Amino acid sequence: MTGHIHSIETFGTVDGPGVRFVVFFQGCPMRCLYCHNPDTWVMGAGREASVEEILRRMTRNAPFYETGGLTATGGEPLLQLDFLTELFEGAKAQGIHTCLDTSGATFDPENGESVERIDRLLRATDLVMLDIKHMDPVAHKTLTGRDNRRILAFAEHLRALGKPMRVRHVLAPGYTDQEESLTALGRYLKDFDNLESVEILPYHALGRPKYENLGIPYPMGDAPQLTSADAAQAYATVRAAMGK
Repeated sequence: MTGHIHSIETFGTVDGPGVRFVVFFQGCPMRCLYCHNPDTWVMGAGREASVEEILRRMTRNAPFYETGGLTATGGEPLLQLDFLTELFEGAKAQGIHTCLDTSGATFDPENGESVERIDRLLRATDLVMLDIKHMDPVAHKTLTGRDNRRILAFAEHLRALGKPMRVRHVLAPGYTDQEESLTALGRYLKDFDNLESVEILPYHALGRPKYENLGIPYPMGDAPQLTSADAAQAYATVRAAMGK
């Protein structure tokens, strides 16, 4: 089986525990205003790669990943669910730690066949890093082009399965940096016993040149970039709402 891959990073240190072999999948159903990878949006673009090719390339440098593993990110990896499942099952057969970085936006809790396919993937997944963009469905749609119903349903599904989960939340000026939205996120997450951590990522404009190269207007305009101090303050608000 082959999939469409945007790129591969062989020494990732921010996409899961330890040093990671990071596969960026092509295709994404959302259009987040602050997205820094617009070149991953189009499904079917990128280059084709097989499971065997990816695992062979990773295992050439196996000692680098002894405390890390394989991360699938994007784009949205779940758009290529069957390929992703085969990749993760192949990795687990070799004792490789697997991490899925996803928005969960493709999850359909009302489609039994789809849920079964997701569960097969999750059996080969050690950790899910879930991007929760905004707790309010209307604000979420403004920010991403979609509401958050399926994303929150996926979070609930992970909790029901007891699947280890880390939540990532981008702190975007004017969109997700209000105290009430951060408090809502913390209150939502406080009862998740499968939650390992919450990471607040400050907005940056490093993806702007990609929009210029693609001839796409940059959605965030001249919005100010935020700092690690801004993220720390936001994290404190989320933690307080979690009762931590």
